[in-house]
Amino acid sequence: MSTQTAARTVPYKEKAPFDYSSYMRKGKLPHIWCSGCGHGIVLKSLLRAIDATGIQKDDIAIVSGIGCSSRTPGYLDFNTLHTLHGRALPCATGIKLAKPKLKVIVVTGDGDALAIGGNHFIHACRRNMDLTIMVYNNYIYGMTSGQSSPTTPQSMIATTARYGSIEPTFDTCTLAKAAGATFVARGTAYHAQELEKTIYDAIMHKGTSVLDILDSCPTYYGRFNKFKSASEMMEKIEKDGTLSISQADKLPPEKREGKLLRGVLHKSERPEYCEEYERLMEKAQGK
Repeated sequence: MSTQTAARTVPYKEKAPFDYSSYMRKGKLPHIWCSGCGHGIVLKSLLRAIDATGIQKDDIAIVSGIGCSSRTPGYLDFNTLHTLHGRALPCATGIKLAKPKLKVIVVTGDGDALAIGGNHFIHACRRNMDLTIMVYNNYIYGMTSGQSSPTTPQSMIATTARYGSIEPTFDTCTLAKAAGATFVARGTAYHAQELEKTIYDAIMHKGTSVLDILDSCPTYYGRFNKFKSASEMMEKIEKDGTLSISQADKLPPEKREGKLLRGVLHKSERPEYCEEYERLMEKAQGK
């Protein structure tokens, strides 16, 4: 069954209870993520969103690079590929060109996507290939001992920034929009049901969709920066860090200062890369 015929035309609708085991590989649990890590919450939101699309498992490919977030495909019963550090997007590009009917979802981290993989990220957005790029953003390199990443906030501690990072941070969403992504959104591990809906919208969009997903790393980022618990980190995301677009619309500018917006921040339509490539091939062949 193809992706086009399998996808539902009915509006998104939450479902409960939900059988996660139907999407998981047997024998792969328990997972490797630390206690308090938000990656498991994001994983569950992803599975609920996929289920809501109605797309069959064999019509989905999930690709990752290297990092804590990139272990996600190992637990999932789809077509999956665990690639090299920073190289998830070129591998996903190859899969999509070879099998354009597959729905390709890329799971990556703030370091994997925006540091070593930064150039691939920019050009993936520019091409507007039908890829869904989920950036698990916990502000640090969680798998390799807590080095600062392109999203580590200024003044925050990391193993490579013992007195606080002095580098300006990338805004993932601003970068994605400027590079040409036609769907750009932000969610958080705290707002799990809201995230589920946003992932659904991203998957159903035709073109490059980018989701900046604010997450927590209690083991390194939290410990280095004196958070008392994983729940305190989540509460900071909820209370201090973000506002939904609807909340922001009701507040004066001074109340929105310093807050990141959640929800769909940008959406546009332009030709999808694989469809343009197919037309080019037909032209070259004289059809």
